[in-house]
Amino acid sequence: MKFPVIPGFDANAFQKYLKNTGFLLVGKVGSLIIKMLVGFAVANYLGKAQNGILNYANSFVIVFLAIAALGLDQFVVREFVKNEEKKETILGTSVRLKLLGVLLILPLIYCIYPLYSNPQTPVEYVLIVALTGFFQAFNVLDSFYQAQVKAKNIMIVNIVANILSAILKLLFIFLHLPIIWFIWAFVIDAALLSIGYCSIYRKKEGSIFDWHFNKKLARNLLSKSWPLMFSAVLVSIYMKIDQLMIGRMLGEDSLGIYSTVVPLSEAWYFVPIAIVSSVFPAIITAKKQNEQRYQKRLQNLYDLMVLISVLIALMVSILAPYIYKIAYKPEYFSGASVLSIHVWAGVFVFLGSASGQFLINEGYTNISLYRTAIGAAVNICLNLLLLPLIGIKGAAWASLIAYACATFTIFLFRNSRKQGLMMLKSLFFISLFQQAINWRRNKINS
Repeated sequence: MKFPVIPGFDANAFQKYLKNTGFLLVGKVGSLIIKMLVGFAVANYLGKAQNGILNYANSFVIVFLAIAALGLDQFVVREFVKNEEKKETILGTSVRLKLLGVLLILPLIYCIYPLYSNPQTPVEYVLIVALTGFFQAFNVLDSFYQAQVKAKNIMIVNIVANILSAILKLLFIFLHLPIIWFIWAFVIDAALLSIGYCSIYRKKEGSIFDWHFNKKLARNLLSKSWPLMFSAVLVSIYMKIDQLMIGRMLGEDSLGIYSTVVPLSEAWYFVPIAIVSSVFPAIITAKKQNEQRYQKRLQNLYDLMVLISVLIALMVSILAPYIYKIAYKPEYFSGASVLSIHVWAGVFVFLGSASGQFLINEGYTNISLYRTAIGAAVNICLNLLLLPLIGIKGAAWASLIAYACATFTIFLFRNSRKQGLMMLKSLFFISLFQQAINWRRNKINS
């Protein structure tokens, strides 16, 4: 199948990247549908209190797993693009570093959790969820296939793993099993994905036992990726701190309701990741060939991010009451108005994903660290202020404002200020209007 080619892009390369994006989107959409349907069933089965406990454990662990990932997932894409012939060494080194990271964070979780624990969520639940980190270490294979623009492999693994996971959770519900089984389901989900990635790699590339660890490469990766690690930790904090603070300040029932909002709002965040991951190699190539083309592609990317995210936010805001009435028990209905607020944070997440790739490509990883730190600080402060006043709606407003602040912190730095202006042009549809006017003029002149 051939897609129309956009002027300025190499025809063959464009077909390759667009098809790769399509495979990523198909895989993510398929997984999204499965997860949402099962998520409705699990939330209704557990009830808002136990659903709150389940999500508190997961939210707490996610922050620490970001430390264990060491910021490598994004950085190794560039390493694979530059040194494809060294794949065994890059994979072996990255996986072992991430496994070591998980071993180090387990005692850290055990020591820190009592200081910020939820009385209803035992430490055992948190430690079980933390075991997912051992399997997530193999997610570096996801980065490997993204770098090779072979998203079809990722799509197959994601869909199969999610179908198996869905069947298992529905079986738990059918058998009326207690919440501990759903805690273990987090580990099983991660295991299914890692087994799938390794199986595809063995079939297409070779054995994972051929991977090598290289100390020099490990030092090089860590020296360059540590800002991304701190950035990932801060992103996890300001994306999950609202749930942790709700659990502590408002209780499990409120967290259970809010926990239905976040998946519906953030379900779309795979879209910018899929698009940006697929076109990142093309953007790197454009930088080498022509600066003007490089900037044009970035502007087009920002325009696309805004257009898609605004359409999604409008659609979800309008449909939110109907989604809750159809999918959830009445005890969850108050989440609809919260969803209508929270979903607009996606506009800034989409822009942040695109500009984040610019920062990585230019080597400005320290800016990523600063802007996510500001976003995390804003989110924490606003949650402290708004949660006692307006409840879980306050958490939604805090997330929206924090994401906007984090994205446009890029203005504070001279090297990235131009990108901030470009994003503003996209946000207010100035760039799209300019392109429409130019297209109209060209059509009249022709």
